[in-house]
Order: sequence, then structure tokens, then C-alpha cells
Amino acid sequence: MPSPAPPATTSTAVVEEFLTALAHSDLDAATALVTEDIVWQNVSLPTLRGARAVAALRGLARPSVNFDVIVHNITSTGNVVQTERTDLIAVGPLSVEFWVCGTFEVRDGRIAVWRDYFSYRDSLRGLIVGLYRLARGRRGGRSTGYLGA
Repeated sequence: MPSPAPPATTSTAVVEEFLTALAHSDLDAATALVTEDIVWQNVSLPTLRGARAVAALRGLARPSVNFDVIVHNITSTGNVVQTERTDLIAVGPLSVEFWVCGTFEVRDGRIAVWRDYFSYRDSLRGLIVGLYRLARGRRGGRSTGYLGA
């Protein structure tokens, strides 16, 4: 993992910079914003830690995978940042959008904990809509929203 500390000055700025880096497929910038011992938890799925979490993030760098995000609300108290957002994940021509609430814990300018909560029902709805768009010859679209522009 890169050693230089990121330039962001607040916990909220660190999270915004991280999500923007992911949306722009800049995995080097994104991984520079996480600690070596990061804990990444999608609640109800297995928790990823450290190198395994970073490897999973790097999976977003595959040519057939795209990630984008629309942040609806973001707030922080000290080093804890909460987001309410829509994540957009495209694999090949299939694009899936779903609601996510995320909590990030920032330590020394880097994300130490990333915990996302999402609804399986909403994720399934996003998949069904994505499959419908694909069947109709429409791919959905990349966001022009808050961070993914």
C-alpha cells in the first residue's frame, strides 16, 4: 500500500475523495486512502480485512466493471462519516443501481473501517431493472451525480 498520507483535511473530504477515486476507476488513489488494516464490511456478507479488502477493491479495475456513486446525504461527527447514496455497478452491459447507507471511520487521514448497509430487496429490484434495460437494448447510464461526474 502507498505510504504518503492523503491531502484531504477532514474525514468527510477523505470519504468524498475515496468515492470519487472509485467512480473514476483510480484504484491507486482509492487504496492510498485506506489503512493497511482496513475493515470492509457489507453487512450480512463476509467481512474483508487488510490485503483481502484491497484486493477486492482492485477487482473494480477490471475492464468489464464500472462503479459510480450518487451521494444523497453525507454527514460526520469527528472521524465517523455517514453516507446515504445510490451505488451503480456495471458488469459488461448490465448496470445495477441500489441504495446504500455507509459508515466510514477515518484514522490519520485514511479510512480504517468501511461498513455498508443495503437492502437485498432493493438490490434485487436494481438487478431486475438492469436486466429489463439490457433486454430492451438500453444500458442505463453512468451518473452525472454528486461524485461520479
